[in-house]
Amino acid sequence: MKNNILTDFSVDKENNTVKVKREFAAPKKHVWAAWTEPELLDQWWAPKPWKSRTKSMDFKEGGRRLYAMVGPEGEEHWCLADYKSITSEMHFAYRDGFCDSSGNISQDMPRSDWSVEFTELNGLTTVDVEITYETLSDLEKVIEMGFREGFTATLEELAEVLPAMKQ
Repeated sequence: MKNNILTDFSVDKENNTVKVKREFAAPKKHVWAAWTEPELLDQWWAPKPWKSRTKSMDFKEGGRRLYAMVGPEGEEHWCLADYKSITSEMHFAYRDGFCDSSGNISQDMPRSDWSVEFTELNGLTTVDVEITYETLSDLEKVIEMGFREGFTATLEELAEVLPAMKQ
């Protein structure tokens, strides 16, 4: 099934942007729930052997998600997502950044603006992600950290979680 599923990852250095398009063999309502409900996000929002652990999440415009990426030896990398706009089951946007466990943004790491769009056609849900960085050096830093490989693996985690969802 993996071979029939579209995954596209591109880097636009002129606009400091990463674009990712991924199809999932699942209804849009399930894919949306997996991106917007903390108990579901924590099942897939990390490439193995890492895990995601949400400390708090208020999925609404002006709300935020504070979570840790937890490594196999217990190491934690904290992140904060500030939700800017939400159109139910269609699109949401947020500002993302590394932080401490209290949500204080790190000045040493780049922040990014995420736009996530969901469409469904013929039983497949397509997620279009556009991530914009303030500078080219911010984009390059994240790519050098392994973002392409990590995010691609993370989306595979989502593909594995979706078949178990029954609503």
